[in-house]
Amino acid sequence: MGKMKAVICTKYGPPEVLQLKEVGKPIPKHNEVLIKIHATAVTASDCIIRGFNMPGDHKFPMKQIMGLMMRLYVGFTKPRKPILGLVLSGVIESHGEDIKQFKTGDQVYGMTGYSFGGYAEYKCMTEKESKNGCLAIKPNNMSHQEAASVSYGGILAIHFMREMNIQSGQKVLIYGASGAIGTVAVQIAKSLGAEVIGVCGSSNAELVKSLGADKVIDYTNDGSINKLEVYDYILDAAGKNKKSNLKTASKNALKENGKYISVDDGLLELRSEYLKQLTELCEAGKIKAVTDSTYPLEQIVEAHRYVDQKHKKGNVVITI
Repeated sequence: MGKMKAVICTKYGPPEVLQLKEVGKPIPKHNEVLIKIHATAVTASDCIIRGFNMPGDHKFPMKQIMGLMMRLYVGFTKPRKPILGLVLSGVIESHGEDIKQFKTGDQVYGMTGYSFGGYAEYKCMTEKESKNGCLAIKPNNMSHQEAASVSYGGILAIHFMREMNIQSGQKVLIYGASGAIGTVAVQIAKSLGAEVIGVCGSSNAELVKSLGADKVIDYTNDGSINKLEVYDYILDAAGKNKKSNLKTASKNALKENGKYISVDDGLLELRSEYLKQLTELCEAGKIKAVTDSTYPLEQIVEAHRYVDQKHKKGNVVITI
């Protein structure tokens, strides 16, 4: 059996629980593709899983219930799948005889879901996983690093915005507009003709404007509450752990039939149409990847330390 480099999560804890090791290279089964990974990303979800830091409501019993659910899915004392990593972009090196959707040499990108495995040189994925929206041909105008960067935030933005039937001219407020999900959400809303108001820190205002936001509100400025208008839709792309007076006030800034959606509402169900829509938007030039920084796989601990600070712009990419 061949060998490959991979990052193993030995237990839940700080970034130092991640260890670079040599492990067995996977061999594709009859219904699997073998992907040589060129790039992955350290997402907020990766850090939550690694540190077992539950997002959302801290009140009893909600947090305890969510914690139990996560342990059932992921593992009780350590991740059941020790190689973390939710996204990838790479090339299909080989595949089983039952694979019809892809061929050797195809450049692909997507999300690995609960099978994880992005922090490695190789990953096997089944035909079923790819049909559920986990894997697709990479946008032809993006590098592997860009595709890995945009996939997590893109899929989640499309998932949570699907209930927003955004019409041209409507006002959309995106809280957390400089993060992985927010940077894509701003671009999607703008492509639909909305008036987009992004909420972020002052240091990220120019970035968010460059993505198409018509206005930017600084959540750290208490006077910003006076800048709130009335919106058709509000997307909390930062999650419920990030609180501010502005966020609290914004919940009352909706039109009568408006909708407020948080990325912590419900579990993500991967669907093939999400990745298809994301690819189309990327190839049409309506979405560009926002990459904060890039680290080699050997510096995964440093990358996790940085993402733990919760100040990244867009995404932190890992090259392999």
